Amino acid sequence: MEGQEPVGGPGPTGGQQPVLQQDAFTRWVYGRPFFGGLWLTLGGAWILLTMKASVKVVVHVGMQGVAGYLLPTLMVLLGLLILFSPDQRLFYSITGVLISMGSWVTSNMGGFMVGLLLGVVGSVLTFGWVPDQGPRVSRRERHGPAGPETQDRPATDMGQNGTDTHTAQTVTAAGTPRAAQ
Repeated sequence: MEGQEPVGGPGPTGGQQPVLQQDAFTRWVYGRPFFGGLWLTLGGAWILLTMKASVKVVVHVGMQGVAGYLLPTLMVLLGLLILFSPDQRLFYSITGVLISMGSWVTSNMGGFMVGLLLGVVGSVLTFGWVPDQGPRVSRRERHGPAGPETQDRPATDMGQNGTDTHTAQTVTAAGTPRAAQ
């Protein structure tokens, strides 16, 4: 039986699959502010890593006690909460940016600025993420083409049933139809 298509229809086209038909991890990534949470987590981890740097490299600015380890630990925790509980992302992102900025004073200038910037950018990405947003449509696709049919239209404002609005208002006000002036 050569030349017949398979029972299931034509073969694959080789194009990119829509998000709904991709694997579970890809759907999980698209369903949350993944990169914002990842960057906030990496920023906190970087700051914790720089806290363990040698004494020759570490710049001791501010209080180096518990807050020096607490703020980056909270950054890692908030980043993980954004990844695994995205419903409260606005609270987590606002708290994350404040804690990231606070790490400037408490944790080696925010991990020598790298961890601070990762935390702030991750928090901002999380704050700006909008779930279930449809694909963007260009202005031309929304309004349709501006062809000759829009230019040849009569000057009167046509209502839904084909009568112009001025005549319909005149008929309603006077009770009898009159010619529009």
